[in-house]
Amino acid sequence: MSIDPRRLLGLAFASADLLVELQNGRVRLALGAAQKVMGQSEAGLTGKVWPHLFHADDQPLMDAMLNCADDGVRRGPVVLRLGGPGNRHVRVILRALPENDGRVSLAVTAAQSAGPPLTAGTLHPRESFDDIAKGLFEAARVTGLELELAMVEFAGLETMRGGLTPGEAAALDLRVASAVRAESHGGSAATQLSPDRFALLRTRDDRPDNMIKRLTRMVSAEARAHIVPLEAGGGSARALRALRYALDDFLREGLKDMPPMTLSEAMNRSVKRTLARAGALGVAVSQRRFNLAYQPVVSLATGQAHHHEVLVRFEDGGSPFALIRMAEEFDLIEELDHAIVEQAVKKLANDQDRKLKLAVNVSGRTIVNETFVDHIGRLLSRHDEAKGRLIFEVTETAAIDDLPRANRHIQSLRSLGSMVCLDDFGAGSSSFAYLQQLSLDIVKIDGRYVRELADNGRDGALVRRLVELCQDLKIRTVAEMVETVEVADIVRAAGVDFAQGWLYGKPADRPSPPLRPAPAIAAVARRAGASESWG
Repeated sequence: MSIDPRRLLGLAFASADLLVELQNGRVRLALGAAQKVMGQSEAGLTGKVWPHLFHADDQPLMDAMLNCADDGVRRGPVVLRLGGPGNRHVRVILRALPENDGRVSLAVTAAQSAGPPLTAGTLHPRESFDDIAKGLFEAARVTGLELELAMVEFAGLETMRGGLTPGEAAALDLRVASAVRAESHGGSAATQLSPDRFALLRTRDDRPDNMIKRLTRMVSAEARAHIVPLEAGGGSARALRALRYALDDFLREGLKDMPPMTLSEAMNRSVKRTLARAGALGVAVSQRRFNLAYQPVVSLATGQAHHHEVLVRFEDGGSPFALIRMAEEFDLIEELDHAIVEQAVKKLANDQDRKLKLAVNVSGRTIVNETFVDHIGRLLSRHDEAKGRLIFEVTETAAIDDLPRANRHIQSLRSLGSMVCLDDFGAGSSSFAYLQQLSLDIVKIDGRYVRELADNGRDGALVRRLVELCQDLKIRTVAEMVETVEVADIVRAAGVDFAQGWLYGKPADRPSPPLRPAPAIAAVARRAGASESWG
C-alpha cells in the first residue's frame, strides 16, 4: 500500500515506538514495533476497533479522547492498560490533523503504570490526587514540565443526575469521569471534589477554552474552569499546602463569584483567603481566643468518669478538625498545644476537690519538640496540685517523624506524673510502629472500628485482638464513639477499660458526670486517648 506523505506527517508528530492511524475508530495503518508494544503485528492490528484493544476500565477513556479529537489539537499523553492477559500499559498521544479526511494519528510507546488502576467511571480520591500532584510537581522541577491546575465545575450536574434512572446516572458518571480523565496529565491526574466539582492537573499545551468546550460537549452540561499555571520548580512546601487549601476553598465556594476573565486572580484570592484564615488562627491562638469543652471518659470497671478529654472550641464556630489541620500545616500547632495545656492546668489548679483529671491532645509534631516537655515541666512546677491529674493524648493528625525522640519526651512526661495515650489507634498506617516503639499507658481505639461493632463481626475480632495485645503490654484501652448500649456491652465484653461517646455525654462547657454510668465489671488493663476530630 502506498503511503500518502500527509499521513506520514500525521503519524510522525511525536517520537514513538508505534505509529497508528485511525479512521472511524478502526486501525487503518500501523507502523513500528507493533508486536512489542501492543502484542500484535502491524497486519494483525489493521482493521481492529482501537478502543477495544484496551482494558475494559480504560476503554471509556480512549473513547472520550477520540470523541473530542479536534483538528490540530494534541491530546495526551495518557497511560492506558492493554486488554488481554498480563498487566501491560502504553502511553498514547493523539492528534487529528486538518484536511486529513477525519483520520486520527496516534503515537504509542510502552509505558509503566501511572499509579493504582482506576475502574471505569471513577477518579482518584482526594488523598491520592494530592500524592499525584506532589509527584508531578517534583517532575516539573526536574524536567521543566509546564503544568497547570484546572478546577472544573459543571452547572446543574447534580440536578441532572437526580432526574435520571440509576442506569442513566451511572452512564452519566462514566461519561463525566472519562471526559475529566482525558483532559488530565497521564489520564489519571484528576479527582472529584463534590458531585459537580472536579480538579485536574494538565500540561500547558492547549488553550483552556478548548478544554471547556470539550468537557461541555462530552457531558452535555455547561463546564466552567478556573485555570492556575504552576511554575516548574516554584513554590515552597508552605505554598503547596496553601494550594491544597485553595482546593478546599473551591469545594466550598465553587466558581459562582469568579468572572471568566479573572480566573487566575481568583486562585490568588483563594490562596490569600487561606493564608488570612491561618493568620486569624494564629491571632486566636496567641490571644487565647478559644474555649475548652469537656467530654467524660468512663471507666468500665467503676461506671464513673475516670477523666475528661479536653476539646478546643474556636470563637468563629468553625470545624475544630479543620482548624487543627490548618494549625499543623502552618506550624501553629505547638503554640496551640501549649495554650490548651495551660488552660487545662489552670482548670485543674482551680478544682477544689482535687479529683478532676483531664486529657489534652498533643500533635505528633509537638511531641518531638523539647520545648513542649520543658513547658510542661515549668507549668507543673508552678501548679503542683495538677501533677498526676494530667493525661496527654498523642494524635496522628501529623505523623511522628522521629519515634525515638518522641519516646524520650513521652517518658519525660510520664516521669512528671502524667499518663500518655496514643490517640485513634488504627486510623493511620503507622499505628503498630508507634505501639512498638513508644512506651505508653493507654491506647484509644479509633471510633471507626468501634461505632459499627454491632453490625460487623470483623471489626469485633480486630478490637478483641487489639485488647489482648495491649493487655500483654500492660497498656489500658479506650473505645471512642460509643453511642449505643449494644456497642458498650460489646467493648465491655472484649475487655476494654474505658469508653467515651455520646452514650455517656457530649462535650460540655464544664466537666460533668456521665449520663449513663456503666455497670461495674472486673477491671482489665488498657490505656486512654483523644478523638480524631479534637472534639
